[in-house]
Amino acid sequence: MARADRKAAAAESAKTGVMTHRQIMFVLFGLMAGMFLSALDQSVVGTAMRTIADDLNGLSAQAWVTTAYLITSTIATPIYGKLGDIFGRRYLFITAISIFIVGSVISGFANSMYELAAFRAIQGIGAGGLFALALTILADIVPPRERAKYQGMFLAVFGTSSVLGPLIGGLFAGVDNIFGITGWRWIFLMNLPIGLIALFLVLSFLHIPHHEAKSKVIDWWGVVTIIIGVVPILIVAEQGREWGWTSFNSLASYATGVVGIISFILIERRMGDDALLPLSLFKSRTFSLTTLLGVVVGIGMFGGMISLPLVLQIVYGATPTESGYLMIPMVMGLMTSSIVSGRITSATGKYKIFMVVGTALMAISYVYLANLSADWAVWQVTIGMVVMGLGLGQMMQTLTIASQNAVEAKDIGVATSSATFFRQMGGTLGVAVFLSILFNNMTDRVPAIWAKIAQAQAANPGLSSLPGNQGFPQSPQELGGRLLTDSSFLKTASPELGGPVKQGFAESAGNVFVSATLVIVLGFVISLFIKELALRTKSGVQEKAEAAAAGH
Repeated sequence: MARADRKAAAAESAKTGVMTHRQIMFVLFGLMAGMFLSALDQSVVGTAMRTIADDLNGLSAQAWVTTAYLITSTIATPIYGKLGDIFGRRYLFITAISIFIVGSVISGFANSMYELAAFRAIQGIGAGGLFALALTILADIVPPRERAKYQGMFLAVFGTSSVLGPLIGGLFAGVDNIFGITGWRWIFLMNLPIGLIALFLVLSFLHIPHHEAKSKVIDWWGVVTIIIGVVPILIVAEQGREWGWTSFNSLASYATGVVGIISFILIERRMGDDALLPLSLFKSRTFSLTTLLGVVVGIGMFGGMISLPLVLQIVYGATPTESGYLMIPMVMGLMTSSIVSGRITSATGKYKIFMVVGTALMAISYVYLANLSADWAVWQVTIGMVVMGLGLGQMMQTLTIASQNAVEAKDIGVATSSATFFRQMGGTLGVAVFLSILFNNMTDRVPAIWAKIAQAQAANPGLSSLPGNQGFPQSPQELGGRLLTDSSFLKTASPELGGPVKQGFAESAGNVFVSATLVIVLGFVISLFIKELALRTKSGVQEKAEAAAAGH
């Protein structure tokens, strides 16, 4: 297409809001690049964290690097949604990418762990808008009936980034320097070229009309109270296992969070349609139940999935990078089912069936994995991962489409960001709860495990002196502590010593999958009660234009 033709097409789409498939695809490339950055950054740092902490002499502060990013990205999500509805998504998305790029670059030059935590917080402010705004912009330019097949591409990007993250993190962490810059710093610096490409595509191709909101009141008290309500909960979710769930710090966090949430609800009721999260949205039964299902699925999905990389590393001796490779079958299942379900939804207009089947498949995968044993081959674990991916792929995009379709076009931004926000909160709580279940269960098993180890050592007194066993823990207390921090001793341990530990961890993970099954079964029940609304055939921009013409 000639440059003059591109300008003419852009001008026409900016006037009418109707875009060609080609224009949509160019916009999607920019949106997906932004989403890729956000999703990748959630997984890439974890693999390299030990290397980063050692280099910056801040091992004790490493948790705050993750927590700072989590807090700001979660809090920013609903704020971007509301501001996008008021001022227009294009400028907010450009702002989010720009903030993320700046945060990434300065993170790459951090000189201490606390500096890195602060810079990651800035990154999070940008990241909070990338995912929700991308899905909202898609809703602006594509009707709900057609949206599912495009969202399949978004999920493919999300799934790919979740696998690439540990691989890239491990790769850069293992290199001393690249072009004179320490290897791990490129984990952040690589976001610069990708972000600039996303920025160029959005600036060049995203031209849609913005119909100004009747009211431009910003709910600042809503912002303040959601911060007071959510931040303590996120902090205790990340730090609770170390602090103790009934410690003073934890109890203070619970109390502060409750006060903040109650204050937020009272303020949102008073603000009405100007609220950061208008409570009128929940008058729609479909939106309410879909949001609730998103929270439940978030708890079950992230809570259950967090155990899989640990199982691969502790039971099967995989490195974090190798566990990323081993998770590829789950991602392939997710990508396949998301694309197929999206095309079926576009062709038939039906979506509820995918909520029901998706939760059912996830529950089946967890029931299967609940029988996990250290004697299983990796391919047996892979079966469970593939089934889980097939269920997840149907759920993720369907929940978003159902939420967007249940509200008026003027509320699409806040509805999308709210659905994303609640799912993130569910995921964060799920990780905290299920990791506690996993490690508490493992701690309870240590005495029985140590009895088997002692029995093996008594039967073979020379066992501990073997080269591979010399780094093995010398007491049950040391064993329990090492499993939480560094389980590399299991890679060289002989089967007599390592076998009981691996089996104990497999059984503990099995208990996590039992708990996750109960959560997902609850999600399955909720999905049965969701009312399926007919998918609209006009994009958000077209509906807003018609409403503006009618004087609404």
